Amino acid sequence: MITITKKLIALDLDGTTLNNDSLISAKTAQTIRAAAKQGYIVSIVTGRPNRLSETFYDDLKLTTPMINFNGNLGILPHQQWNREYQYTIDKEIVTELLAKSKPLGLSLIAVEGRNMFLANQGLSSGFGFFPSTLATNQVLSRKSLKENPISITVQVEPELKQGLIDFVEHQFGDEVEVSPWGGPNPIVEIATKGVHKSTGLKFLADYYGILQKDIIAFGDEGNDLTMMQYAGTGVAMKNAIDKIKGQADEVTEFTNDEDGVAHYLQDRLDIAVGA
Repeated sequence: MITITKKLIALDLDGTTLNNDSLISAKTAQTIRAAAKQGYIVSIVTGRPNRLSETFYDDLKLTTPMINFNGNLGILPHQQWNREYQYTIDKEIVTELLAKSKPLGLSLIAVEGRNMFLANQGLSSGFGFFPSTLATNQVLSRKSLKENPISITVQVEPELKQGLIDFVEHQFGDEVEVSPWGGPNPIVEIATKGVHKSTGLKFLADYYGILQKDIIAFGDEGNDLTMMQYAGTGVAMKNAIDKIKGQADEVTEFTNDEDGVAHYLQDRLDIAVGA
């Protein structure tokens, strides 16, 4: 029987656990399931909302808490849990953005919570994250927004992006912070100030009684940096941005599209697939 040190494996999704088709390959899924079976604590820590993460959680057959919205939500999927947490934003910030959407150059304003999704319009090229058409009960307005959201996501005209960031930081900088998405998409996310993936990772470590030195965190983008720095071993994907690779403890030999996470786990932790 294999005896292991109690370790926590934190997995980012996009660009890390998911391949370039936004899927989990059979090899990666089998390896992660094997790691959990062998006693490693495996958790998803993602910027995605829970509505776009639970399918992967189920595919991996996880039973651990999941961290969404870059640390702003911690839940046990498909159930209520007395330890779950969430950080929310004053809905009046959404009202202000709606009122000033035209001068700020906002074509999309979407707000989300654990069980809420509202947007001012559908998005024909939704980057896989937003629907192209909205149901009646998904249309965002001052009246329909009845609770404080966890996250605000906006699409902004590229030339006005910095102006939007300056506006939000000047008006609401004590409450929220602005995070432009990686890649070419003109998308900006607004969430509670001071909450990051490391917030969720610390929550998981405290919950399971795991020391920082026994945490392994995988990532590829700027929003992964705090959790990789918090972890005892921060692992950047081969396809990660240079900033992440430069500050990581290790870099995988293979990209996300080449099962980089699976190769690392099998090689470094002696994960026995099929055991």
